[in-house]
Amino acid sequence: MKHLIRRVALILAILGLSCASAFAQQVKGTVRDEAGEPVIGAAVLIKGTNAGTTTDADGSFLLAKVPQGTVLEVSSIGYQTVLVTVNGEGPIEIIIKEDLMLLDDVVVIGYGVQKKSVVTASIAKVDAKDLGATAPLRVDNALKGLAAGVNVTSSSGQPGAAARIRIRGTGTINNSDPLYIVDGMPIEGGIDYLNPNDIESIEVLKDAASGAVYGARAANGVILVTTKKGSGNTRVSYNFTQGFSSPWREREVLNATEYAIMMNEGRINAGMQPLYADPYSYGEGTDWQKEVFNYNAPSQAHELSVSGASENVNYYLSLGYNSQDGIVGGNYGRSNYDRLSLRSNINTVLFDKSKERDWLNKATLGTNVSYAYITSTGVTTNSTWGSPLGSALALSPILKVHATPEEAEGYLGIADYVHIYDKDGSIFMLPGADYNEMVNPVASLSLPGSKGWSHKFVGNASFELNIWDNLKFRSSLGADLSFWGNDGYTPVYYLGTNNKATYSSASSESDRGLVWQLENILTYDKTLGNHSFSVLLGQSMKESSGYYLGGSARFLKDYDKPYLSYTSSVQENGDFSAWGAPNAKSKLASWFFRASYNYAERYMAQVTVRRDGSSRFGANNRWGTFPSFSLGWNIHNEPFITMPHWFNNAKLRFSWGQNGNDNIGDFRYTVLTSGNNNYIFGEGENVTLGTKASGLANPDLKWETSTQTNVGMDLGFFANSLTFTVDWFRKVTSGMLMEMNIPTYVGEAKPIGNVGIMNNSGVEMELGYKVSRGDWDFNVKGNLSYLKNRLIEYGNESGWSNLDSFQGTGAISRAENGMPFPFFYGYKTDGIFQNMDEVNSYVNANGELLMPNAVPGDVRFVDYNKDGKISDDDRTCIGDGTPDWTWGLNFNVAWKGFDLSMLWQGTLGNQVYDATRRNDISKTNLPSYMLNRWTGEGTSDRYPRFVLGDSVNWQSSDLMVYDGSYLRLKNIQLGYTLPEKLTKKAFISRLRVFVAAENLLTLTKYHGYDPEISSGGTSLGIDYGVYPQARTFSLGVNVAF
Repeated sequence: MKHLIRRVALILAILGLSCASAFAQQVKGTVRDEAGEPVIGAAVLIKGTNAGTTTDADGSFLLAKVPQGTVLEVSSIGYQTVLVTVNGEGPIEIIIKEDLMLLDDVVVIGYGVQKKSVVTASIAKVDAKDLGATAPLRVDNALKGLAAGVNVTSSSGQPGAAARIRIRGTGTINNSDPLYIVDGMPIEGGIDYLNPNDIESIEVLKDAASGAVYGARAANGVILVTTKKGSGNTRVSYNFTQGFSSPWREREVLNATEYAIMMNEGRINAGMQPLYADPYSYGEGTDWQKEVFNYNAPSQAHELSVSGASENVNYYLSLGYNSQDGIVGGNYGRSNYDRLSLRSNINTVLFDKSKERDWLNKATLGTNVSYAYITSTGVTTNSTWGSPLGSALALSPILKVHATPEEAEGYLGIADYVHIYDKDGSIFMLPGADYNEMVNPVASLSLPGSKGWSHKFVGNASFELNIWDNLKFRSSLGADLSFWGNDGYTPVYYLGTNNKATYSSASSESDRGLVWQLENILTYDKTLGNHSFSVLLGQSMKESSGYYLGGSARFLKDYDKPYLSYTSSVQENGDFSAWGAPNAKSKLASWFFRASYNYAERYMAQVTVRRDGSSRFGANNRWGTFPSFSLGWNIHNEPFITMPHWFNNAKLRFSWGQNGNDNIGDFRYTVLTSGNNNYIFGEGENVTLGTKASGLANPDLKWETSTQTNVGMDLGFFANSLTFTVDWFRKVTSGMLMEMNIPTYVGEAKPIGNVGIMNNSGVEMELGYKVSRGDWDFNVKGNLSYLKNRLIEYGNESGWSNLDSFQGTGAISRAENGMPFPFFYGYKTDGIFQNMDEVNSYVNANGELLMPNAVPGDVRFVDYNKDGKISDDDRTCIGDGTPDWTWGLNFNVAWKGFDLSMLWQGTLGNQVYDATRRNDISKTNLPSYMLNRWTGEGTSDRYPRFVLGDSVNWQSSDLMVYDGSYLRLKNIQLGYTLPEKLTKKAFISRLRVFVAAENLLTLTKYHGYDPEISSGGTSLGIDYGVYPQARTFSLGVNVAF
């Protein structure tokens, strides 16, 4: 019996081993992405263990002796993790999808990344998908309408023109530009060198807590730009766009007949004889705007990129070329922009011993290198002194572009006159001295312009080492090397008495700037149960330097060789000049610390301290300390709070901190000497030439300080398909640089001191909704911001200062204590006097006429200060160009290969000062609204009677101020991606074609070229005849292999 039992047991054991052998099998498979491409380096592990392998170059893997029913866990960076059960049915085909939520769950912060769920600061994020829908030429313009609290105002429509970015308002009377950090490297001189297609994400650090790690440079906000990295298999992408641009609007001005009628009326009202005997004989006349505008100006963009990753290397390489002609002068080579960009981002794992030891177990090396070559030409975009569009608005429509033979012969009698020929050989007309600086704009555009150029190299190399546990050391060395300048020549020409050249000349200038930065950082991250810690300790040093060199020479030998060395200059005659010197060096040394803690992602806290020492500060304030802290509470993670299933996220945030602004210029704490100061010295009372200090030094000079408080709330509904964020902030900038308010007898000039105070407060809201249902994908994101700005203390003796001016009118904008900075300055009006009874009844408390010289048809100015008379003291705030509200709406929908995206953006509560009509030019053309002037009782209560040379009714007043609010369809794009089964036959993984339009629709009450104006002065919204943004239609293709 015992022997039988033993034999049975042996048989069962053999059968068990046979079964185990049958069910423990070799597993083969392939891991591919949604496009069918193999995924290299994907981890294939037996779930719950470290046993497994990685895929090879073909995406294939092999596992030995895997029991049937085993669950495999497949993962790769940038993809969603997939679980697969082994069922013994042959090779396994595994498809993994891109993790589209990965970037949404993580935001880039200073010197690291952070899960969005534990972020306690105010940070706005714009990702690559948002940027791709807007297709901007410049990165700074890409933020328009996409981030709450970020006001982006285009300076003009000239190709390559920079935008003015203000984060949470104008922070200072000085430089309010934000700090730009690209892949960890601070960038000076703008970020137009970046190809927007190379960008993975843009984070805007808005509050003091998020920016405090950058200390003395973060007072105006920080913009972090992260460029793309490779992942997955090798992917080659090519994008092409062809566009055509035209002005979206022309201003309404008088035609020749209307002009002649108005000029006659104006002369009669001024007591002169009419000039034009038969106004109707002139017909429509010359449309100067159509003569100046370049319709269907072409633009092109080519972008080629190669990216991918293996187990130890990921790479992203790109080449981009953009070319754009302007809608004003582009056809004359006067408003053009070309950019060539190259980028190489490579990250390499030097060694990885993570599975063997927990100390010194992994090292990586990263290099980010970019190069950009830009050439550009430009015209004056918004000037009162005779820009092309300013002249087009001013010139009489009776004048012709070209001179008649008789007129051309008459010009020869003018001193210094030379003919200027158009492309067809015609001679350009001269408007004459009556138009002051305004000249024939087409003739002006035909002259050669200066050509700007720049080379920019930005490189950053980093080394990271895992020291022990989660303690990491990172060292980075970055450099920003720029060369820029311009070359040009001026022929002998004559456009008018105020605009001519009696000799030819050539000029050339070359500048160089170098910024280098060395940073060393220690980070430690640890989670112990529900407690998570993150500590950062860092050191940084930065230096900026450069030089400039230029020269000019007269008397070119040949216009086809416009070079300095190809002239007949005689130095003894002063025909040649040169200049050059090194720029002042600025240095920054820093220490910084940040500690973050969260308990079960329920309670969060973060503390940051940075200490900066800058060469720009005075000897008594060389170092500054910038602290911040922030708190967060994820209410939905509280065990004692039960929330509805559809309400899944609720977070409260609070932050406080101080940042600085060291962008105050170099050596402003000291003074230079003034020469040619004569004094008597010695017994002989001889007059001696001497020097003296040009003012008083200020060794206490320091950074401008921004103190900011932020309270925010984040809400999520329906598994975060619907999200809402709201922030309230208050930002006070103190220590703004201004001449100190001290008696003038202390020296030749008052010292610069930290004396000004600015206050900004507001509310920001963002609302988003995204959903996928079958073949439909829908995503909409909107943002709305309210801003209130006040200048608390200007800092000078008077408490005010006039800023911008308009020729023939005087000051039109001002800074003043207690008012928005800056504001439009002038008289308030109260309609038009309709008859003499109204003039005689407009009296002060003593019964005296307030405007004794007024007649019916004149403007009724308001006695604003109630002193019983109309004087300069009655001028006050009549509007300002900064919007009270800014907003944007980004809409995306996709269905079965079709995709549609739209970006709407706009402003509310801002005004525009229309300074296009020069009062000192009697023959200037008039806007069409002057046809609605007062011509008799009851005919108009806004526009006064027309009097030639009238400088009273058209003083700076609210007559020139208009509502600048607008709603703009900034971008719209419709695309179609061909089915993969068709494109794979041509070895194309993705082929998309699209059509797009930019500035397709603008709704505004303002009658000018563009309600969006940031050039031409200190204040936003002053329109001297601004170069408008173009309406652009384009088509393109996106190809991936």
